[in-house]
Amino acid sequence: FSGEGDQEPGLQPGDIVITLSEKTHPVYRRSGKDLLMEMRLELSEALCGFQKVITTLDKRSLVITSLPGEVIKHSAFKCIMDEGMPQWKNPFEKGRLIIQFRVVFPDSLPGDAAKLLEQCLPPKPAEEIPQDVEMVELVELDPDHMNRNQYKNAYEEDEDEGGTPGVRIQQCATS
Repeated sequence: FSGEGDQEPGLQPGDIVITLSEKTHPVYRRSGKDLLMEMRLELSEALCGFQKVITTLDKRSLVITSLPGEVIKHSAFKCIMDEGMPQWKNPFEKGRLIIQFRVVFPDSLPGDAAKLLEQCLPPKPAEEIPQDVEMVELVELDPDHMNRNQYKNAYEEDEDEGGTPGVRIQQCATS
């Protein structure tokens, strides 16, 4: 508030400055006038539909619905209009509530369930396997472990090449 600070006769009044700090929320993040949230869905909900209740920041309950047959993909975004943050100087106009869906896949399926599911889904693409191929096995990989080893291996390779550990030296061509 300009000129609203300490007011004394003969002195120029100061300004009042108010600083707001945005507090983090366990469910919502703010992006301008939009609110963002993540919602976890079981695979059955993503494929077969669901109804879920969302509690808004002003404590209202909203029901969102996905109809059976409407597939929600992992990391897909959907929004609810006019459920975001109110616009400055126009509190009746609001941003969007944007929901990013996180589809949770089961760790495994019993043999019978996999066969039934395969009958319900579109057919798998045909893959022609040549005769002279080597069969290999896929194993689980921890991405954090992979990144640590990647940097460790790059560090060790530098030492093997006679360079300073952690520093790459490129040979320049001279003419």
